[in-house]
Amino acid sequence: MNDKPEAWLRGPVEGIDPYVAPAAHGLIQVREDLARVAAGLTPEQLWARPGGAASVGFHLRHVAGSIDRMLAYARGEALTPAQREAAAAEKNPDPDLGVDRLVAGAAEAVERALAQMRATPREALLEPRGVGRAALPSTVLGLLFHVAEHAQRHTGQVIATAKAVRGAGLNEAAPPASRG
Repeated sequence: MNDKPEAWLRGPVEGIDPYVAPAAHGLIQVREDLARVAAGLTPEQLWARPGGAASVGFHLRHVAGSIDRMLAYARGEALTPAQREAAAAEKNPDPDLGVDRLVAGAAEAVERALAQMRATPREALLEPRGVGRAALPSTVLGLLFHVAEHAQRHTGQVIATAKAVRGAGLNEAAPPASRG
């Protein structure tokens, strides 16, 4: 069991503007929840799709990849061919990607997001940004918020799917303690 309060109840995040602190808190919580919930999943559990749901492996890859894609848009950049290829590959099970590597990849993406938040001046937050090939309208702030919100949604799916695969008898180990 985690004795620390949730990230949003721990006060300011060093170097993060208070205007984007809620997004930073959300990403810190994502990093911690993913590490806790995915710990100990077997390769079978990682790529299982209970009831046709997306696998934990997909969600972990997608958290990392979507963070990087949205950060590119927040910087005013178009996606690279490598980013597009990675997005297309996220749904494909990859037995070479174990849970530790996928959780580390998500944690590294969170760190890159926090670094970008630290480097983004307040006066840039309302600058317009286009999203996707259609350049749908957003702002730097909108993208930084969505980075956290989107990652949190997928973390919720990881939590639910990990419980399902553990409950389906796909693991002999006891699940880690959960806050909710």
